[in-house]
Amino acid sequence: MDNPEQLIAFFGWCSVINMGLLVFSTILLIVLKDPISTIHSRLLGMDKEKLQGLYMHYLAYYKIAIIMLNITPYFALKLIT
Repeated sequence: MDNPEQLIAFFGWCSVINMGLLVFSTILLIVLKDPISTIHSRLLGMDKEKLQGLYMHYLAYYKIAIIMLNITPYFALKLIT
């Protein structure tokens, strides 16, 4: 991947795929909140209320990682080419 255009395409597709996974995860956590919480509370031995906060932290950290590791390099490469 020596060509900047290849890197731009790579980071662009990484961004699209990861944003799709983020949206998919968010929709699943909203729609199937109770079944997912029940399964995880049984597996981990945690309260359902605490799990809700952990789900939101997961989504927030994943969004920050996408911005830092995919979207920012994409726009930086677009600016310098």
